[in-house]
Amino acid sequence: MTVTTFDPESSVSLTAAAEKYFAAKLAALSGNLIRLSTKESGCTGFAYVLDIVEKAEEQDTVLSFGDVTLAVDAKSMAMLSGTEIDLVREGVNQVVKFNNPNVVAECGCGESFSVS
Repeated sequence: MTVTTFDPESSVSLTAAAEKYFAAKLAALSGNLIRLSTKESGCTGFAYVLDIVEKAEEQDTVLSFGDVTLAVDAKSMAMLSGTEIDLVREGVNQVVKFNNPNVVAECGCGESFSVS
């Protein structure tokens, strides 16, 4: 596991709304963290994966945002670099959104993406 100082140009970030949302999710799970990775999926190539885990994987990059610890999968870091994770309201629903500058295409339903 590597511990990294936050660098908004090359790292993953959380908006205040996302940080508050994840902090509430983790509040009852002392010592747990959020792990962000990707998997091959959908019609355009990849999907984001968010998991609540007890510890980071050995090669993960670990970032701290107040009460939220975010581990980013080492294999996914290149395609996630610069991504901002946000929580937005769409009608009566709240949705976690990924504002990823590396994305070159997304499927129509928004579930998968591709990078160059």
